[in-house]
Amino acid sequence: MPRSPLLQTLRPVRGRLVASLLLMVVSTVAGLVPLIGIVELARILLPAASGSPVDAGRAWVVVWVSVAALLVRLATVLGSSWLSHVADLDLSIHLRRLLVARLGRVPLAWFTERNSGTVKKAVQDDVAALHHLVAHSVMELTAAITLPSVVAVYLFVVSPPLALVTLVPLALGLVGFRISMRGAGALYRDYDAGLAELAAATVENTGGIAEIKTFGATGQAHRRLAEVATRFGGFNRAWMRHSAFGMLLMELALTPALTLVLVLGGGVWMLRASWITGPDLVPFLVLGLAMTAPVTVAGYAARELREATEAARRIQRLLAEPELPEPSSPRPVPASSRVELHGVSFAYSPGAPPVLHDIDLVLEPGTVTALVGHSGSGKSTLAKLLPRFADPTTGRITIAGVDLREMTSAQLYEQVSFVFQDTGLLRTSIRDNIRLAHPEAPESEVRRAAEAAQIAGRIDELPRGYDSVVGEDGQLSGGERQRVAIARALLSDTPILVLDEATAAADPESEALVQRALSRLVAGRTLLVIAHRLSTVTAADQIVVLDEGRIAELGTHDELLARGGRYARLWAADQRAHPVDGWAEEESA
Repeated sequence: MPRSPLLQTLRPVRGRLVASLLLMVVSTVAGLVPLIGIVELARILLPAASGSPVDAGRAWVVVWVSVAALLVRLATVLGSSWLSHVADLDLSIHLRRLLVARLGRVPLAWFTERNSGTVKKAVQDDVAALHHLVAHSVMELTAAITLPSVVAVYLFVVSPPLALVTLVPLALGLVGFRISMRGAGALYRDYDAGLAELAAATVENTGGIAEIKTFGATGQAHRRLAEVATRFGGFNRAWMRHSAFGMLLMELALTPALTLVLVLGGGVWMLRASWITGPDLVPFLVLGLAMTAPVTVAGYAARELREATEAARRIQRLLAEPELPEPSSPRPVPASSRVELHGVSFAYSPGAPPVLHDIDLVLEPGTVTALVGHSGSGKSTLAKLLPRFADPTTGRITIAGVDLREMTSAQLYEQVSFVFQDTGLLRTSIRDNIRLAHPEAPESEVRRAAEAAQIAGRIDELPRGYDSVVGEDGQLSGGERQRVAIARALLSDTPILVLDEATAAADPESEALVQRALSRLVAGRTLLVIAHRLSTVTAADQIVVLDEGRIAELGTHDELLARGGRYARLWAADQRAHPVDGWAEEESA
């Protein structure tokens, strides 16, 4: 039988949680002792009204036991709270370390298939969802179960018939709760799906407001948001109608007034029938009301338990993501930058159709190889296999004869760096972003890389210069972010470089600066590039034309134009759209 994802997630702090639960049970019982003491004192003192002698010794025992119980309750509730909060803190740290460690070992392609919100939800939101459960709800649920159980046992010892009467409201409340929760599993799933749809529609409406207004689609976008909101509101109303009777029954049954009426009515009747004595009625009046109060607390705790279970399921799903295999006996660092692809095919998941088919290609040291083709031809997928975002389904990729899978990640990234279309900068200083691959790089090298990347002037304009934090001390344009990434690649100084549509985000004003920075970056390196414009790779040593994941043509710019095939048609279309040449020609000049 598979282990519950919640129990599996809580396993590192299981011992402390169990100890905290036991202390909470003791605390709950100790908290009842003074109330029972009041009842027992009443049963000792009430006979004195009719002239019976008072057992003073027994009365003092009750008083001192009650005082001792209060001290025990104080100690145990503090101990339980301390243990649960320490367990919560340790669990949060433990889970975040596990998640970050796992994220550091999954294939880089995993991140390209998901947005940052997915990672943030797992590492931040889902771990936070466990906080209230571990620190509070488990303790509250334990107390909510222990309190009525202990009271019921005590009342049954005093008078079983009247104890049964006292349990009637609790039984009715539980029936009402069961009725209100019919089909709750499916309803909660529909609720989560509706909430996600509403969130997506809201983000779409606000995040794309510029495009919506530009193309006159404001009314259409608002209608879609209104429709989603109306549908979600209708679902909630239907759920309320579905659970209304059960909730009404539960609320009525659990009111203290009903318990009081039943206890008084049943107690008076039993007094007349001589089933109980007057003092026997006191514990039911004092403790009977405590029977129903915890049910509401248990309901809230059950909801938080459901949410925590879902969060734990997502955490365990992420922790089960397959890691990128690391070699147990890595090969020595390659001596040259010759890259070979032997029969490389790739599919994104087992059973999925391949998006690359039998790619054979050689990148000689110090040469430029350009990948071109229509959108969806497999250019980006092929480019991302070289920095090992994923492993080929079949075939192999080698550097100087060493398979990428026989190199550690550290070894690989000493050989390969990349500048991709979606430039990723960390929310830290510009300096730390540039020296990401070499954290100990001296200031002079950082500045030299920034100057070579044509970004030094812009950095100096920021409020704190190289200490400026990305996203806080100023916003960088797409072209500026790319030039920071180029400076980072320059500082890493790897012999092999992958450029995936590196000028796609460049604004017109900075494109020339990006082109000059790229010219310096690629000098003397083995380069695999996907150009946004074919005119930027006319001087490439070889151009690979991809079509539906296969190599359709291979040759130099002049050779491919002379053939009059796919490349010639792509060139003609590119010239009509972008007649200006770029960095490759600048490099060859």
